[in-house]
Parts: sequence; C-alpha cells; structure tokens
Amino acid sequence: MMKLGYQTNTWGGVVGHPAGVTSVKDLYYLANGSTEDALKEIAEAGYKGFEIFDGNMMQFRDKKEEFKKLIADHSLSFIGVYTGGNFIFPDILEEELAKIEEVAAFAYELGAQHLVVGGGAVRTNGNKESDYKDLGNALNRVVEIAEKYHLIPSYHPHLGTNVQSPEQLDKLMPLTTINLCPDTAHIEAGGGDPVEVIKKYVDRIKYVHFKDYENGEFLPLGEGHQKFAEMLKLLEKVNYDGWITVELDSWANPKEGAEISRQFLAQYEALKTK
Repeated sequence: MMKLGYQTNTWGGVVGHPAGVTSVKDLYYLANGSTEDALKEIAEAGYKGFEIFDGNMMQFRDKKEEFKKLIADHSLSFIGVYTGGNFIFPDILEEELAKIEEVAAFAYELGAQHLVVGGGAVRTNGNKESDYKDLGNALNRVVEIAEKYHLIPSYHPHLGTNVQSPEQLDKLMPLTTINLCPDTAHIEAGGGDPVEVIKKYVDRIKYVHFKDYENGEFLPLGEGHQKFAEMLKLLEKVNYDGWITVELDSWANPKEGAEISRQFLAQYEALKTK
C-alpha cells in the first residue's frame, strides 16, 4: 500500500532565504510560515507524513529535540527534505554541495528518508548542451552524499530550471544515476504528460509528488484535470509502496487545500488505509 504525505510549503508559500543573495552556502528554499502549524494541520487533515524545505528544517538546527517532539506529538513520519542548487557553475559547485551535505546530515539525524533535489540553472543566453552533462555529474555527487547519510536521493524537475520540458528531462536522465521524483503538475506545466513520464521512468521512481493543474494554476487534487487514476495504476503495476506527497505551493487556507486533496485521494483503493 502507498503512503500519503504533505509538503509544509503551503503554509507561507515558496520564498527563499535572503542570505542566499550573497552567500551560496545559505541559499535555502524557505516557506514563510509556521512549521508548527503546518505539522499540526497536516496530521489533522489525515496525512501520515510530511516533507519540508531545507531552510525551514535548518531553522531547527539548534532545536533538534524540539523538532523531534513535534513529529512525535503529531504521529507523523519525516518523509524527506527538499533542497537544490544551480549545479552547472564550477566556481560555486563545491559550496552548493557542502550546503546539501549539511542538510542531508541534519535530515538523517532527524529521521528523514528522502533527499529531494531541484535545480539546474537557466543561463541568461539560454542553456548549453554541456549544462546537462555538468548537471548529471553534480547529481551523481548528490547521490553519494545522500547514500552517505542513508537517504534516498531523487531529482525533481521544476519550472524555471533547465529541466522543465520532457525533452530536457530525457537529456538529463541517461547522464545521472539519481532517482526521479515526478511532480505531476510541474511536468504538465513544462509541456509534458505526467502519465507518460511515469510510464517511461517508473523503474527509477522511489518517491512521487502529486498536485493538480489547470489553466496555468497549481491546484488541490481533483480541482484540475490531471489523470491520477492512470498514474496510480502504473505505480501499482510495479508494486510501488512508497510515499506520495501532495505538494501545493500556496493556497489561501492551507489546511483546507490539504483536506480537499485528502478527500479526493480517499476514493483510491491503494491509498485507503495509508
């Protein structure tokens, strides 16, 4: 049976750590909301686990036991942490990887299972073909970092990176050993068909992000037109028993958004008891 989680970024929306403007080592993803409220409401909405941005997790660097207590108080599993980098610029790559290693080490201490990575910079004058080889090599080093800390590494294609279209994803995947974490709405927004992407790369999928999509908007599940039943059938066919995390970048009432998606997923047999 598959397991259901939720991303905490809906609480506060997606921003970035301001220190990252001048210091790559502090360039974290950040949701500008309360992690405490997020975990409470994720549990109340019926999810069993959560994913968090690296910046929000690192806010607990000196409050490790407080974070562990939050997890225990809400009977949640810590699924994973989301991080990333530019990955194609040699002068800053070591700083980016050092940051990712610090994130991975702390996530392991806190009991996380997955290390999810986004990124791949888009150059001012467009992508170079060599960027994909450089990105693949950098992601292979991310794999080494993740395995050092017993985390499962996955790459998350994303709008605004050099891997947002299906053609760009197909360029990257043979150049790296990292797993794929498909974000179904980002794949569609980038011009792809998430059903076809899952079908093509199902053997490299250890973790999945669901969100719905319509008319250029990211939406709670069931509010758009994504074919989640077909995606779940493909995953069932290979006996996928990992986490499916619902990730909605922003919603006026975060808990309501989480509840809409949870109610929608209740119809699927593979998700009913998890």
